[in-house]
Amino acid sequence: MASKICVVGSSNIDQIAYVESTPSDGETVFGNEYKMGFGGKGANQAVMSGLMGAETYMITCLGDDVYADMTIENYKNSGVNVDYIQRVPGSSGVAPIWVDSSGQNRIIVVSGANDLINGDDAVEAVEKIGNLNAIIGQFEIPLEVTEKVFEYAKSNNITTILNPAPAKIPSSSLLDVTDWFIPNEVEFETISGLSAFEDNNLINYSETIKSNLIVTLGEKGAAYIENGVVKKVGAPKVEAIDTTGAGDAFVGAFSYAIASDFTIEDSVKLGIERASDSVTKPGTQSSYSK
Repeated sequence: MASKICVVGSSNIDQIAYVESTPSDGETVFGNEYKMGFGGKGANQAVMSGLMGAETYMITCLGDDVYADMTIENYKNSGVNVDYIQRVPGSSGVAPIWVDSSGQNRIIVVSGANDLINGDDAVEAVEKIGNLNAIIGQFEIPLEVTEKVFEYAKSNNITTILNPAPAKIPSSSLLDVTDWFIPNEVEFETISGLSAFEDNNLINYSETIKSNLIVTLGEKGAAYIENGVVKKVGAPKVEAIDTTGAGDAFVGAFSYAIASDFTIEDSVKLGIERASDSVTKPGTQSSYSK
């Protein structure tokens, strides 16, 4: 049977401008290309989970605009269940993105309806879905919603996977109900005050939390702690065109694997493989493949 995964998180419309170099203060530059696509960390992770073959459910909040209708249709086309999506008056989330010629990105997230997701309704939805193997959360919706859902999951033996992005300091109560904590190197430093590229820092921080720790390291792959030892998995050398959504590709693929009883090493390897593939193509969800 396919693993059953629920993502509780954000949905955005990405508005992507490709430029040679991003503008300085007060500067106007001409872009090379403009694209609109589907994004939001929660949405990206759900789509990757679905592409990997998991039975995937999305709990998110959308507005009453045309972007919401487009987003729901995209979920359906990606094989993601939309039965538990919440709707509110007003704007859905949007994310203007600049991508320079090296493939690096700068992103502004305007949360819109993402800030209005109802935690009690989310918990009720998780209960109705039933028999879940894993729940994924991020930091693009209110933290108290994620905490409420994770508390329910933890009390019902559902694996919880937290991607603390964009970087915010998680509460100790949220970390206590998190099984897998997956920041990237920048988020790890923001949260811990330590460099992710020093093994002792990873070990010392992991000893302060109950969660299993994985830190993604961009082109260097990822590091995880197993039995008090740092294990590293490298990434293949690829030509990066657009890094937008690569971390979400990792989380979605890793979550599928860990929910399907892969080993930690094989789950991390699969996450890196999908993330590395995604950066070789433009766009966010449009760069994902099985």
